[in-house]
Amino acid sequence: MENQYRKWFGEKRGKEALRVFGEKGWKTYYAETLGVARDTLFNVCLPKNVSVGLGGSETLNAMDILPALRDGSYRLFDRYNCADHFEMCRDSLMADYFITGANALTMNGEMVNIDCSGSRVAAMAYGPRHILVIAGVNKLVNTLEEAMVRVHRIAPMNCKRNGHQTPCAETGLCTDCNIPARMCNQLLITYNAKKFSGKYTLIIINEELGY
Repeated sequence: MENQYRKWFGEKRGKEALRVFGEKGWKTYYAETLGVARDTLFNVCLPKNVSVGLGGSETLNAMDILPALRDGSYRLFDRYNCADHFEMCRDSLMADYFITGANALTMNGEMVNIDCSGSRVAAMAYGPRHILVIAGVNKLVNTLEEAMVRVHRIAPMNCKRNGHQTPCAETGLCTDCNIPARMCNQLLITYNAKKFSGKYTLIIINEELGY
């Protein structure tokens, strides 16, 4: 049974975060459920006949957006169905829209993401004309310091999910490893979105999604 007080708290916290991100130049949308977020993405944020790149994201997987992106209405750089993953991710840097999740969002309007190859954070920083970020309220933290703690705390789960042979995939604890299989190689902190007006959009969902 869904906890009404947790939902109330998630709504209050999510909408306050969106207010702050909005002041920093983001377009912002609140979604109570995954379904509402999906409708917002396809009916409000993402026009037809544009090229689309994707960042690897459990939140996007939960939204089940791939069938719609593959139906011919979009020019999809499909990282999940390609002969050369590296080249597909490189090509997606020039997409009109890039859709991704986030590792952490602060109540001060900062976004923190950590990557293995850097293809996702590269796209989020520069390249695609529009960045659409979709995240559950569980990604919200109070400060940038808490965000840094969070991205390292969740790293073992991402390593396990992607089959990386890292110490944390065995122990569940980040050890700042120095091996080729390491996933935490590229860090991006997005402080502000006013440089390029209209580039960044954030949809916060009042659910716990991803890691």
